[in-house]
Amino acid sequence: MRNLVITAVLLAAAVAAWAQSQDALVARGQAAFKSNGCYGCHMIGNFGTPIGPDLSQVGRKYSLEYLARWLRDPAMQRPSAHMPALELSEDNVRALAVYLGSLR
Repeated sequence: MRNLVITAVLLAAAVAAWAQSQDALVARGQAAFKSNGCYGCHMIGNFGTPIGPDLSQVGRKYSLEYLARWLRDPAMQRPSAHMPALELSEDNVRALAVYLGSLR
């Protein structure tokens, strides 16, 4: 019984840590969206410029893996894409993908 309680406490702590890390990634991704000037072409809610696609609900349509691939090399995903290739670190790619994936 004691092992079961310890396991439950550890599992609860792991879930809480995961949720905090996801929240931190979303916040970092939102900051990267702004610092990389993504709002110059994209809208999220009422923020940004409607030149490119509105990203307000992009997380409903695409997986995190696809979003990350797109951010790494848009032309590889769609050769006719007008989005420039961005020089993003893998950390920024991950954070942006998590942020965009959270937009539902």
